[in-house]
Amino acid sequence: MVLKDPMQETRKRDHIELTNKAQTGRPEVDSRFYYEPMQSAHPNSQTDISTTFLGKKISAPFWISSMTGGVGEARIINQNLARVCREFSLGMGLGSCRTLLESDEYFNDFNLRPILGADLPFFANLGIAQVEKLVHSNNINKIFDMVDRLDADGLIIHVNPLQEWFQPEGDKFEFSPIETIAKLCEKKPDHKYKIIVKEVGQGMGPKSLKSLLELPIDAIELASFGGTNFSKLELMRSQGASIVEIEALSRVGHTSLEMISILNNLLKANPKFMEKQIIISGGIENFLDGYYLQELLDFSSVIGQAKNFLNRAENYSELKAFTAAQIEGLKMARAFLTVKPQNNASLTPEVQ
Repeated sequence: MVLKDPMQETRKRDHIELTNKAQTGRPEVDSRFYYEPMQSAHPNSQTDISTTFLGKKISAPFWISSMTGGVGEARIINQNLARVCREFSLGMGLGSCRTLLESDEYFNDFNLRPILGADLPFFANLGIAQVEKLVHSNNINKIFDMVDRLDADGLIIHVNPLQEWFQPEGDKFEFSPIETIAKLCEKKPDHKYKIIVKEVGQGMGPKSLKSLLELPIDAIELASFGGTNFSKLELMRSQGASIVEIEALSRVGHTSLEMISILNNLLKANPKFMEKQIIISGGIENFLDGYYLQELLDFSSVIGQAKNFLNRAENYSELKAFTAAQIEGLKMARAFLTVKPQNNASLTPEVQ
């Protein structure tokens, strides 16, 4: 007796009806990869894509990048992001913790270590303008007191000269960011405080990346051009006829692909730079973008996303489903895709 699959007729009917709608034209093919369907079994629950980021193991190389520093209304967003990190064993960085330098009124908006647990990477965040003021007034104890209160693993410093310049109430730097970061590294109390430096949507050029790699920091987040652009965001907040004349500056920057090419060339010139880790972020739409860039980068790295997590952060079920899909998608990509060789020499300026 032959057992008939009750779903077979329905499935075949769907296939026939949807065939025309499911056509893909040749321009739609993702030309970044070789697809190798013969070379692997399907990944399963035992497939290991874990990695170690700044001394702590995470189950997949995904990082929830710094977003809202918020106050009040940001609490549920931050808490949901911490919950999903705990559930899937990922790492995260807070948005700006500036408000905690002066008051603990909004401390519970940022106090995520009790949700995350002790074993996952978790970082506080300050802008370079705040760090500059505290470093050059010999008040760096305020920075690390805040890190300690949050039980964070260290500090993310976001460097944002264009954003501050476009922002009507923005801060102006008295010193170069690299000078301020170097002084912070010299004066920090001990090695337990790790330092990550990031941009906020424009990326960084070769001289900036080289100068950061030469400092005793622990990681760089690319925050490259192609994702949320905070200079453009501030332009949208601003008023006045002068905006049209200055908006061209919001379009300068470096893509993740360009920055990876720069970083790889810097590493060839100085293999000691391999001690640093990289958060690949800026225009990462999904796991496939992250996989592609990770495969091209010669440094140890994780894939950072901000907007995609933030857009789902108020609905935990949606956030959980998105995170699970990113992890399972990356497993499939690693099993069946290889990255085609790239020639990025033309993208990479010389570093003097």
